[in-house]
Amino acid sequence: MSTPSAQLLLWLSLLSLYQTEEEFYYNINQLNYTAPPPKGGAFLFTQNKHMYYGSSTVIYFKDNFVKATEAGIDLYSQSLHYGYAVFEGIRSYQTDSGTVIFKAKEHYERLCYSAQVMGIPFSFSVEDLIDLTYELLKRNQFTDAYIRPIVLCSPNMSLSKGKESYLAITAWEWTNGYLSNQMRVMTSSYRRPNPSGFKINAKVSGHYVNSILACQEAKDNGFDEALLLDIHGHVAEGPGANVFIEKEGVLYTPAVGNILPGITRATLLELCDELNISVVEKNIRPEEIHDADSAFYCGTAAEVVALESLDNIPFRKQWSESLGFILQQAYKAKVLQKEFRKEMAEA
Repeated sequence: MSTPSAQLLLWLSLLSLYQTEEEFYYNINQLNYTAPPPKGGAFLFTQNKHMYYGSSTVIYFKDNFVKATEAGIDLYSQSLHYGYAVFEGIRSYQTDSGTVIFKAKEHYERLCYSAQVMGIPFSFSVEDLIDLTYELLKRNQFTDAYIRPIVLCSPNMSLSKGKESYLAITAWEWTNGYLSNQMRVMTSSYRRPNPSGFKINAKVSGHYVNSILACQEAKDNGFDEALLLDIHGHVAEGPGANVFIEKEGVLYTPAVGNILPGITRATLLELCDELNISVVEKNIRPEEIHDADSAFYCGTAAEVVALESLDNIPFRKQWSESLGFILQQAYKAKVLQKEFRKEMAEA
């Protein structure tokens, strides 16, 4: 039994993104950030109320390009009932040479990896996925956009893996801009899932219930966002973002093993190497981040976002004087395919 409801399809895909990169939607709204509406429909930056598509929006769904309003999802899908789906969050940018999907290859390689380790059958090649996504952007006339591919499982009410899956790719216009505001963060009582119980290197929809709980706890306590520790009590990451801290001219970020090592995180490590910024991957104790000079979150949608404080303890450095500020501008230049040097950083 299936339903022709686009809302249901979008709900399932957005369930996994709500507390990934896209949790910053709420925070952006809180910081009075606005963006223009997308082509073909309104876009509402309001808490718990979003419109991601309009009457003319096209998505890729079950081997075809269709109107978002005409898409449907099976009510007996294993993905809907158990969160058994894998996905990605990807950005495209308008550059001087045209529309470019940033790190498309890396994102789709991870999507294929996630499907493989989760035992979800998936036969698309990375090259085909990239081509389909560019075609989707073209059909919607999108340049600066957020892209959400998700691999959904076929009807199966058991806990055994299914034999079929299908791909959906949605996209909507996204204007990030520079966020001069900084986020107030609290240490969550929720911990990052145990890596012995999950495939934590895979981007799996069901994993993000943990992130939603952590984020909601932070909001309920008057904070913008949460910081999760791992099962050993070390700093792990934000609900949908990796974290970096600065101390005495050196950046530190949690080592792999208990985090989802993001593609934005990897890009920032590359930029640190190019800009001769010292960075260390290590286990970080909570007291170390409380004593840091500055800190920031990073993710595909949010890019680089400054943290003002942790547990109401402010970071000492002005953001404009931090290494994170330099990387924020360097990252923006990289995604736009522009040149950047340290001395070009401006407050």
